[in-house]
Amino acid sequence: MYMKINPIDILLNNDFFPNKKFYFISGNEVTLIEKIRSRIIEKHKELENSSLQNIDKISNFKNETSLFEEKKIFICNNCKDIKKDNIESIRDVEGIFIFINENSPKTKLVKSLFEKEKDAYLIDCYELDRSTKTRLLDNFFRVNELYVNQDIYWWLVEELDDKYIFFENSINKILDLDQKEINYENIRKILSFNDYGKEKVFFNLLKQNKEIIKIYRKKILNATDVSEFYYYCKYFCQLIIDCENENDYTKKIPRYLFREKKFLIDLFRKFNLKKKKLLLNLLSKMEKSLRGKGSLSLISGLRFFLKIKKITIS
Repeated sequence: MYMKINPIDILLNNDFFPNKKFYFISGNEVTLIEKIRSRIIEKHKELENSSLQNIDKISNFKNETSLFEEKKIFICNNCKDIKKDNIESIRDVEGIFIFINENSPKTKLVKSLFEKEKDAYLIDCYELDRSTKTRLLDNFFRVNELYVNQDIYWWLVEELDDKYIFFENSINKILDLDQKEINYENIRKILSFNDYGKEKVFFNLLKQNKEIIKIYRKKILNATDVSEFYYYCKYFCQLIIDCENENDYTKKIPRYLFREKKFLIDLFRKFNLKKKKLLLNLLSKMEKSLRGKGSLSLISGLRFFLKIKKITIS
């Protein structure tokens, strides 16, 4: 039978071994979905050289891998046409398949196919609850050999964000403090910044370059900020690339972005197939640069954002 696995177990277990053919990642917490996707790819690449390939639709998939090519990690963000026959047709393809599907009325039907599949992991990603936060915090303090008193600890459990990426970014800021500096006042001070501000930078994409640069410099202050901002840009760009039509795209816009929904839809309307290919090529170049350098500089992050704008308005 299939194996349902807790996403937090994947993150906390350094010995996690991606030994399945199929990975079906679903839920409503998009930042945790992306983190798990990246983790599976990272761990699989530790086992063997692999390259990524995005699949538009599983029904249109053609195996063009030659005998001497490295193995592939196939990423499919469009799961609405998955059927039993489709799964059987790709079973013997060299590589693994990662299916990503935010919760929708059709998720249950697709998931039921993988529940009957022996060579599959099912991973449900939802917002962090109190129990999950304590697991993550315990691991963070143990690995980094840090100590906080019980009052601070439970304050963090209550106050830290329920969305994974914001939670992770917040606890990583604590690493900037020395052990002797870890007190309630200092922790509250470093966590008082508005983490959502970095995400909001993206929604200024169509403004004048001078204004974009001003906003970017105000919100993106260090390498951690650049990394987080890059994730947001990548997520919104991938959403545009993966969706065939406006209806599909609109359904995939996270609910918490209801205020930005009009902007995102207007943005999608500016992209044709040619622009999508240019955007995909830009993302591929950035991924290669990240693998080589490990991180992005402040100026690299800004140039990347301005290139997205250039493609958009071209």
